[in-house]
Amino acid sequence: MKQFLLDLLIAFQFMTRIPLRAVGFHPDALARAAKFFPIVGLVIGLIASVVSHLLSPQLGRPLTALLVLVFLVLVTGALHEDGLADAADGFGGGWDRGQVLAIMRDSRIGSYGTLALILSLAARLLLLATLPLSRWMAFVVSAQVLCRWTMLPLSYWLRSAREEDGQGARVAQKVSAASLVIGTIFSIAIVWYFLRAEFWIPILAASVLTLLSGLYYARRIGGVTGDCFGATNQLAEIVVYFCGVWNL
Repeated sequence: MKQFLLDLLIAFQFMTRIPLRAVGFHPDALARAAKFFPIVGLVIGLIASVVSHLLSPQLGRPLTALLVLVFLVLVTGALHEDGLADAADGFGGGWDRGQVLAIMRDSRIGSYGTLALILSLAARLLLLATLPLSRWMAFVVSAQVLCRWTMLPLSYWLRSAREEDGQGARVAQKVSAASLVIGTIFSIAIVWYFLRAEFWIPILAASVLTLLSGLYYARRIGGVTGDCFGATNQLAEIVVYFCGVWNL
């Protein structure tokens, strides 16, 4: 039980800026904690739903959607947005594996990264404002769960694209089959609870996106980096929201 709680705490410590007791952990601890990433998404999605419920009667849907989006960015410290921007710069501006990895390592943001961030934020804002109210919480929670689940199959199947230590190297091909199965069961159960008969639609969409992005990373750079995880996370969140809007 102590190890269970420690892994859960590490998952929240890594994925969010929620003030928790700092925990020192070994390099392999993050891979072990990865099975709880969907649980982190569940908590974030529920808090976002509370924020929306409290603000929407006073502010209306567009402004509420904006504030919910601000919360989602702040609660993670823009971790995934940073990954998306770096990945867009790397894959957009690099011609070969070495160039792509070098550009992703650069802390400066380029035109591809800027455009990716603008489009990502705009898409999420519009989709959050358009999601049907009757299923708003269901799709927001599902999106937060599934976008974090994508890290599990990517890190299980793909090796680190870099030899040196980094966020990607901490989990790439270090997530066990048991963690992948447990995290997947968590994700399916949560999405089914909130969406019932429609649960398979966002799961299928997120799975296809994860497969395609994984194949792309493997072809371009021979593996995965922390920035790749962030990019797939952001795209999966958008895809799940789109499923909710499409089913209007």
